[in-house]
Amino acid sequence: MKTKKIYIVRHGQTDYNLKSIVQGKGIDASINERGRVQAQAFYNAYKNEGFEVIYTSMLKRTTESVASFIADGLPQTKLAGLDEICWGVYEGVEAGYEDKLFFKRITERWANGETSLAIDEGESPDEVADRQQAVIDIIKTADESNILICMHGRALRIFLTQLLKLPLATMDQFTHTNLCLYQLNYTNGRFALEKENDIRHLEKLETKVI
Repeated sequence: MKTKKIYIVRHGQTDYNLKSIVQGKGIDASINERGRVQAQAFYNAYKNEGFEVIYTSMLKRTTESVASFIADGLPQTKLAGLDEICWGVYEGVEAGYEDKLFFKRITERWANGETSLAIDEGESPDEVADRQQAVIDIIKTADESNILICMHGRALRIFLTQLLKLPLATMDQFTHTNLCLYQLNYTNGRFALEKENDIRHLEKLETKVI
């Protein structure tokens, strides 16, 4: 079987990221100036990689982060399965001290195996994993062998455990930053991790700009 290459990036920075405002799938924010610089840096580094198709979430910050590839004519498919987790009542809320403690506690409970636990009016990791299954099926059956995906931080962590057949409770082992890259190969029915939270394409950015 021919090996497929899967490149997964997190979207570029938004003002919500910058201001520590909770941003789940209910917040359709654009990337900011720093995010656009990050997106251009990734494009410059990978524009000749030979991507054949782009999958993004339904949220515009992912489309904007790969806009240069789309402008080159690469076909894009938006998939709801790639949307960020819904943070429920915390969406759009600036995370203060008590909120950060709450998120620390809930992620600790997820790490202890309580992945069916959801924030009030939000989603659980189990629910996100369920909707991601359709995306995994698309990747496995796609004719294209060089695939670019742009998605979101918490959803990315969940997605990687799915691809690598790891317990969902281990998702926090996968760190991420804005416009980081995870690269995987898919062959003989198995995904293998090649690059993890790779940000070398961002290293030359001017500190004052980003």
